[in-house]
Amino acid sequence: MRFVRIISALLIVAMIGFYFIEQSDRSVETSTKDVEDNFAKGRDSLLKSKVVPEMPVLTNGGALFQWIGENTQNLTEQLGEPLRKDKSAYNYTWWIYPDEKDQYIQFGVEEGAIQTVFATGNGIDIGPLKVGQSRQDVKEALETLGKDLDYENEVAYENGISSYRFQLKEEDLSKRPLIKLSDNLFLQAYFDTFTDQLSSVRILTGDVLLRHRPYGLEYRGDLPDEPSFSDEEWEEIETGMEKQIYDMTNVIRSNHDRSVLKEENSVSTVAFTHSKDMAENNYFSHYSQDGSGLKERLAVEEVYYTSAGENIAAQYPDAPSAMLGWLNSEGHREALLNDAYTHLGVGVYRLYYTQNFLQRPE
Repeated sequence: MRFVRIISALLIVAMIGFYFIEQSDRSVETSTKDVEDNFAKGRDSLLKSKVVPEMPVLTNGGALFQWIGENTQNLTEQLGEPLRKDKSAYNYTWWIYPDEKDQYIQFGVEEGAIQTVFATGNGIDIGPLKVGQSRQDVKEALETLGKDLDYENEVAYENGISSYRFQLKEEDLSKRPLIKLSDNLFLQAYFDTFTDQLSSVRILTGDVLLRHRPYGLEYRGDLPDEPSFSDEEWEEIETGMEKQIYDMTNVIRSNHDRSVLKEENSVSTVAFTHSKDMAENNYFSHYSQDGSGLKERLAVEEVYYTSAGENIAAQYPDAPSAMLGWLNSEGHREALLNDAYTHLGVGVYRLYYTQNFLQRPE
């Protein structure tokens, strides 16, 4: 009988404990929902959340910072319709605003709100930052926003019950340090390592950063599912990246006082064929597996030229990353900024990228 009373008492205690745990969970859910309602109604929490980040640190920031979380109606009212809307490999759409002279901006839009921005060019408004600033000047400029910022080799991010730690190598710190601006807002500051000056910026939420995974990562919890695309969808993504690379190439060349390159479709075909061949046959080289090089590939398409050059890249998350990789590599940079070239063809297959440059007499 005593045993029965003990069991009954334990059951009562367990039921009381379960009640308080359940009420605590509901309290957390309600609190989370209240926070989300302040920024993005009806969106889920945790990894699938598209919550617009709180940005008190950016109150006095430049125009580019303030776009995160804004809706597309405000974007079109202020900047007009984009030149293109390019599908990305990360479930958002790039709205493209290029100016081949001195600026280039991509706004990553998902569910009607801006989740990431990439920008390059001397004409970009990213105050208090400015393209061409030194590494120290960038640090001091960011500190004017109200936080003591530094270039760290580990950057933490928490999303609900999951926690993440991005691990940056020395090369990452040199070329593209990651700076945490607020709980759910990050800045990738891309530096031209040949001049040690700021060349481009990317502003993105923690959710987008997790999808890109551009750095080493330690985590507890879950990771976002990797998106899956059909061949037709990949073709759309690849075409967008090809156009982005072409646009960015001319802006970067213009900012270095180089001539604008003309797009050449036949050369783009050559470039695409090489990117696809590398991806499908799992190699990375300027020479195809049969030993043929750029000269032979151009001959197949009967392309005429006086000189030619080629840049290749693989496994960069997207077109801006590949472009800035080329800018920071001596041989690739030489081709990218060669003032003798007059035409450009770009070919992207999955995450393999090829640029073919030509010089043609006028």
